[in-house]
Amino acid sequence: MREYLDFEKPIAEIEEKIEKLAAVAHGKASAQDDLGKLRIKLHKLQADIYTGLTPWQRTQVARHPQRPSTLDYIGRICDSFQELHGDRLYGDDHAIVAGMAKLNGQSVVIIGSQKGKTLKERMQRNFGMPNPEGYRKALRLMRLAEKFNKPVLTFIDTPGAYPGIGAEERGQAEAIARNLFVMASLKVPIVSVVIGEGGSGGALAIGMADRLLMLQHAVYSVISPEGCAAILWNDPKKAPDAAEALKMTAEDLLRLGVADEIIPEPPGGANRDPQAMCDAVKKAVALHLGEMLALPLEELLRRRTRKYRKIGVLGGE
Repeated sequence: MREYLDFEKPIAEIEEKIEKLAAVAHGKASAQDDLGKLRIKLHKLQADIYTGLTPWQRTQVARHPQRPSTLDYIGRICDSFQELHGDRLYGDDHAIVAGMAKLNGQSVVIIGSQKGKTLKERMQRNFGMPNPEGYRKALRLMRLAEKFNKPVLTFIDTPGAYPGIGAEERGQAEAIARNLFVMASLKVPIVSVVIGEGGSGGALAIGMADRLLMLQHAVYSVISPEGCAAILWNDPKKAPDAAEALKMTAEDLLRLGVADEIIPEPPGGANRDPQAMCDAVKKAVALHLGEMLALPLEELLRRRTRKYRKIGVLGGE
């Protein structure tokens, strides 16, 4: 069953009418005409709503439970995928999926956060919040990529790193910092795609890339709107105001030089047409990987350094 967000209720009402009318419209010309009018009305309403989404509404879309996940993209865009497990230090973290894949015949290393869709899957995946062993597994795969000269592709969809006591005891901050340190000078191209929610250092730990792509309704920020509202105003209900202030939408981040490309989503969001969304992601990733694979290593690393030195600088370098 399709799940609707609060602001999608008008869309839900029209789609319900369409379903009921379609069930009795066979062979009735007048009913077919009414169906056509309803579909036109639905298309216009969908366009109007999604053209004017607020940052908070975009956050809700980015968190939609039926949105394509890392494993959905891997299954639809890769010719093959061999998942690898464990960090060789503590254990395996199911919130991070990692392995070797083929993309348009090119060998790549894929790393991505995975939230899960059913309650059982979400609990198994810790709701997409990795522990230190998840980031160390990602680091192990990145070093393998460098050793065998394979580009790295990461998918970001996490509310952030897991803040539990055990995670802190096992060195959560160090694991994230180590990944940033290594990714800054990793000697292979890195492409990251924010497919949903990119939260804090938990997202950045697999997102310090040569090219950062964002889906149209994805969000990326240093903290969740709810967390920001709780800290600034001591009131989580001010999350919509926080989302506005955080400048976390794809358009904001493209303008600020954090994101390098926005990948358009199907009308109504990626969950409405997962195959079309996967096709668009595959095309964009292949384009950026092709451009970077053509660069000499020294130039690749020079551009990566320049990209991150420019972020946050007013008036250019």
